[in-house]
Amino acid sequence: MITYGLFLYLILTASVVFIGSGIDTVRGRAADLTTPYTSGLTVRNRILAAAVFVLLSGVSVCRIAVGNDYWVYRDNFNLIAQDRYVSYEPGFRYIVKILQWFLRYDDYLPIFAFFSLITVALMVKSIYDQSEWFVFSLFIFMTAGYYFGSLNNVRYYLALSAAMYSIKHVMNKDYIKFFAVIIAAAFFHKSVLIVIPLYLLATVNWNWIGHFLISLFSASLIFLPGLYRRIIFLFYPFYEGSMFDTGATSITNIAKAAAVFIFALIYRRKVFDDPKLKFGFYCNLWALLLYSFCSFMPEISRIGFYLNITNIFFIPSLLLRIEDKKTRNIWTAVIGLAFLAFFALFLRSAYNTDIRILPYYNWIFQ
Repeated sequence: MITYGLFLYLILTASVVFIGSGIDTVRGRAADLTTPYTSGLTVRNRILAAAVFVLLSGVSVCRIAVGNDYWVYRDNFNLIAQDRYVSYEPGFRYIVKILQWFLRYDDYLPIFAFFSLITVALMVKSIYDQSEWFVFSLFIFMTAGYYFGSLNNVRYYLALSAAMYSIKHVMNKDYIKFFAVIIAAAFFHKSVLIVIPLYLLATVNWNWIGHFLISLFSASLIFLPGLYRRIIFLFYPFYEGSMFDTGATSITNIAKAAAVFIFALIYRRKVFDDPKLKFGFYCNLWALLLYSFCSFMPEISRIGFYLNITNIFFIPSLLLRIEDKKTRNIWTAVIGLAFLAFFALFLRSAYNTDIRILPYYNWIFQ
């Protein structure tokens, strides 16, 4: 089924990537160090980044009835207004309650808009601050479905955007800010707490003993799934036997993580000589292990997204470190085509009831 929403998503993706091609964040940061407020390059970068934010947030803010849980959130907003119990984290409930002081009953559009603006702002800011190749990071961000997924689960993608933003604090070893960002995000979706150990483990300089321990842990996931399930359900008992406890995993996610892993191994010397690349490598490795061996874990895809979203930064950074221009261009083309193919598959599934970001409706032309 083809609707105007499909063309809107394609046009949006092409537009923001085109705008992003004019942003040079690496040289822009150098300019910031010298003349932070007068550099023409810095001004251009910020204007173009703002344009990307406006386009992405505009589509997100104006949506209505988009996402499989859109009306569930709307109903729960009303329950919060009635001071009835809703199984959302307290930070989300309190923010919704505060917003409702200024709104009429069942005035849900401004609430969706508020969280959309914050989520998209954190995502664009994260790419602007951390990417060494803004346009390619933005291309992956769009074609891998991270932005379009944010049109669905409000709380989770807010937490995911915070996790993206926290990565720079991990790399700068500013652990106080890292913990502060993640703990704040946990008041909106507590699954984000998993990034504290996983991101910190990704900064470790693993030697052969460490790799042996990782192998042992991977083996334990295969042979002791019952033990891990008992541990998980001590903290999340409501997930046991729920609609999320399916034992399913995504072959596509495994293939994507495996492909990035192989690409990284080809240039392993560059990876292990650079702390930033090494962080992305291990995050992708954790994602590959989880997708491959942890199908017993509820919501495994969401946990994996906290890890493989680092590919937005890892892949472009590794490409830039390939000295031979012809080889770099070939890899860029191959990876770009692979993400375009994934994007096509993603959009094809966007009508499914468990995603339902298509068809797209907005309240302007309702």
